[in-house]
Amino acid sequence: MESTKKYKDYILEKLVDLGDIYHRPMMGGYLFYYRNVLFGGIYENDNFLIKETSSNKKYGLKEEIPYSGGKPMYLVEDLEDTQTLYSIIIDTYEDLKLRNKK
Repeated sequence: MESTKKYKDYILEKLVDLGDIYHRPMMGGYLFYYRNVLFGGIYENDNFLIKETSSNKKYGLKEEIPYSGGKPMYLVEDLEDTQTLYSIIIDTYEDLKLRNKK
C-alpha cells in the first residue's frame, strides 16, 4: 500500500499545473478526476491507467486490464513528458464529458 501512496503523490505532482485534479482512494488504489470527470486511476501493480476513448487512441498507449473483470484501459508509462500527459488527460476528459451528456 505504501508504494501506491508514493506513486499517487508522484502523479499528483506531475498533474499540479493541469489544475482541477483530485483523487479518491478506492479498494487499495486511487481514482483520478479532472473537472469532476473520472478519467483514470492507479490500480493493481501501481499502474496509472486512463479510460479508453476515441481521442486518446492516437497516443499509441498500451492496453491493460486494471483488475480481474475490468474493462480495458490505457497504460500511461511516460509521466515525464507533461505536455503530452496533459493532452492525453484533456482529450480523455473531452470525450468522457460528451459521453456523459448522452
